[in-house]
Amino acid sequence: MKYSKEEVMQYVREEDVKFIRLMFCDVFGKQKNISIMPDELSRAFEYGIAFDASSIAGFGDETHSDLLLHPEPETLMPLPWRPEHGRVLRMFCSISYPDGRPFECDTRNLLKKAVDDAKKAGYRFSFGAEQEFYLFKLDESGYPTKIPYDDAGYMDIAPDDHGENIRREICLTLEQMGIRPESSHHEEGPGQNEIDFRYSDAVTAADNAMTFRVVVKTVAHRNGLFADFSAKPLEDKPGNGFHINMSARAENALDCLCPVIAGVLEKINDMTVFLNPAENSYKRFGKNKAPGYISWSSENRSQLVRIPAASGEYRRAELRSPDPTANPYLAFTLMIYAGLYGIGNNCELPVAADFNLFKADRETLATFKKLPESLQAACKAAMESDFIKEHIPEAILNIYCNR
Repeated sequence: MKYSKEEVMQYVREEDVKFIRLMFCDVFGKQKNISIMPDELSRAFEYGIAFDASSIAGFGDETHSDLLLHPEPETLMPLPWRPEHGRVLRMFCSISYPDGRPFECDTRNLLKKAVDDAKKAGYRFSFGAEQEFYLFKLDESGYPTKIPYDDAGYMDIAPDDHGENIRREICLTLEQMGIRPESSHHEEGPGQNEIDFRYSDAVTAADNAMTFRVVVKTVAHRNGLFADFSAKPLEDKPGNGFHINMSARAENALDCLCPVIAGVLEKINDMTVFLNPAENSYKRFGKNKAPGYISWSSENRSQLVRIPAASGEYRRAELRSPDPTANPYLAFTLMIYAGLYGIGNNCELPVAADFNLFKADRETLATFKKLPESLQAACKAAMESDFIKEHIPEAILNIYCNR
């Protein structure tokens, strides 16, 4: 259910709400929040709530430190793990300067603009997220170890799979929050898990991806575990992927997926630093089903982009290079613009690579371009890209590439 401001105010009065968390994220997708009391909610809606942005990387320095959070009522969501009496709600926020100008490093707002630009061009994009994570044990002091919660393998079941009840609790918590998980299972790595979501509009899908990370970490912690979303938690084991499923439709309901995929393939090098923003990200490429080359195919999991077996409204493309350290708002923004580029320039798909790239010989591999092999190479590609400069504010580009 999507609430209006008046309905939020009524909900807070009637449901014994004591705290409202105003949520936002930094440019790297790390979640932040300020908690306010119910009496401050009216002021938050009318004027916004000020915060010191100088303490958040990339949000400014001490000379221009004030920014305002503006809660968006349609994102209201109770936090089920907080007390029933004295409830806690959360709302996502837009960010502005004190004079009302939108803050250029508000990545959620960038995604909303991309959605509007696509709509003006006559296209609608939908996304579904698949995020993998490891569950590690905590030490005596409550700090994370690198000891996996179990030694199970792909789609194993209990008792080998110790994460079954954790995933169940995560899925039930998400359902209480109005988020619909589609499936869950144990992944290939020891203690590695995956939960997938049904597709939705871009902003909702990104919001859900952010909420998912909080829920997973919260449920893991309640069970004496640590949830690790980094790209390569264990050197010799599979990395964590953030597989992004995208579909595209024109206003006349025609499927325009092929030029969209072609656009993504053409711009993927330029985009990679935003899809894989950590040094650790590049240790994952080319191993354990993580792509290393720019290619596509139907169903084939050795490729950068695959088109899963589906038809009609379920037809989609899966981009397999991103990892969960990516900011989903930036990832979806760039995929939309790359898709629009593909449509606008009548880009055609290259020949499908219908074979296993992980077992291909050197001569075959030499015919494919590689994804950037380091963070430095990815930064260089982004800094030299007119496509990135057109769609990513200079401030964000500098934050990513001049760390």
